[in-house]
Amino acid sequence: MPYQIDSLHPQTRRHLFGQCGIGLGSLALSKLLGSNQCHADSEIPTAHNHRTPLEPRSTHFPAKAKRVIFLFMAGGPSQLDLFDYKPELAVRSGQPIPASFVEGKRFAFMDSSHRVNLLGSTRNFSQHGNSGGWVSDLLPHTGGIVDELCILKACTTDLFNHAPAKLLMNSGTGQFGRPSMGAWLTYGIGSESSDLPGFVVLQSGPRGPRGGAVLWGSGILPSAYQGVPLRNKGEPILNLTSPAQVDSARQRQVVNAVRDLNLRHLIATGDEEIATRISAYEMAYRMQTSAPELMDISGESKSTLDLYGIQDIRESTYARNCLLARRLIERGVRFVQLYHTNWDHHGGPTENLETHLPQVCNNVDQSSAALVLDLKRRGLLDDTIVIWGGEFGRTPMGEVRESTGRNHHIDAFTMWVAGGGFRGGLCYGQTDEFGFGPVANPVHVRDLHATLLHQLGLDHQRLSVRFQGLDYRLTGVNHARVVHDLLT
Repeated sequence: MPYQIDSLHPQTRRHLFGQCGIGLGSLALSKLLGSNQCHADSEIPTAHNHRTPLEPRSTHFPAKAKRVIFLFMAGGPSQLDLFDYKPELAVRSGQPIPASFVEGKRFAFMDSSHRVNLLGSTRNFSQHGNSGGWVSDLLPHTGGIVDELCILKACTTDLFNHAPAKLLMNSGTGQFGRPSMGAWLTYGIGSESSDLPGFVVLQSGPRGPRGGAVLWGSGILPSAYQGVPLRNKGEPILNLTSPAQVDSARQRQVVNAVRDLNLRHLIATGDEEIATRISAYEMAYRMQTSAPELMDISGESKSTLDLYGIQDIRESTYARNCLLARRLIERGVRFVQLYHTNWDHHGGPTENLETHLPQVCNNVDQSSAALVLDLKRRGLLDDTIVIWGGEFGRTPMGEVRESTGRNHHIDAFTMWVAGGGFRGGLCYGQTDEFGFGPVANPVHVRDLHATLLHQLGLDHQRLSVRFQGLDYRLTGVNHARVVHDLLT
């Protein structure tokens, strides 16, 4: 009995036929359907002109931004040593924090029942740009671009351990199995790249972020929307290159045969993951050319390499990843996320404020600023959102360890956003005299999510998916809000 088009699941029909009734491989599809209902007045369809899960889609309303680059400082940067200048904290350094601040609070490695002493910053702060934003001497290049930055000085979150807090920052919840921001975005509006994934992850630093691949997973969404990590050495993706004895024509035959077999299964079951599999095979085939070309930065000018601080184009660094992020969005990738470790400065032989915080700041300062400047001079910053920040901040109290450090802190921390319709030169929010908590204009993680989606033309309350009888969305069921004060 032939398969009937009208009996297919609506999502399956969209994957197969698109807007004009064209499917994958017209001859195979016609035989599978046993009818002449699949036809078009235009060119004969091929595996390269079918509708894919990542095809661009319309937004809920006109968008100010098209793409996102998230510079994720994994471990929690110390806002009190970088952006949140607190002279009173320096004056009171070494004194116990008033009990009213910590009563009933929980910390990762400190007991609030003990009177932990305040720790003032030893860094030199100065004001920069026409906006007068405060930045410490650890980030001189960032200080040079403050007029491009919307600095959020009173961010808040809910979870104080690394992996759950990273999940919350990335997926709106500390629970495993939910879609990450990049997955939600590519699910909502697709991607403009046909030769690269819509969501790409790059990593640098001594180790990967705590939490691992779930931070860029697709969760309950089809796996087509998950982030794809690109390696900086060797093949960008393992097993991407064909064996030497397999030529392009032979490989194309294999890809076509696998596609047709998957198509039979897709029509029979309506399983969206099979449509994802079909798309993945085609993408992998095209990436054999596009991925090596992307990763080869030898054609970049010396002035561009110098801007980012890249001395060896073969070396795997955060600076190289920043340049790759620009190259990715130029090629239509929707969401690029850079993870850099380690910002977890508790104090100790490898994690202190005296030695290791300056080192990691030096790793990222020049290239983060360069990315913003490079996007601006290329006309890309206006419709690209660049985010800088970690999963939480650090306490105004020091930890009792062998060297100086700070504990995890969720009540107040700093992030910055540039481009994409965010107001440059704005310092938004204020914390108390110790930097412990907000006293004006707090921005919760979910508020930031709602505002980012808004700039990308998506209503955070309408971007949802039903799973096991429940409707899920990035901002959850809490009272997330779009922070219009941050926007032009």
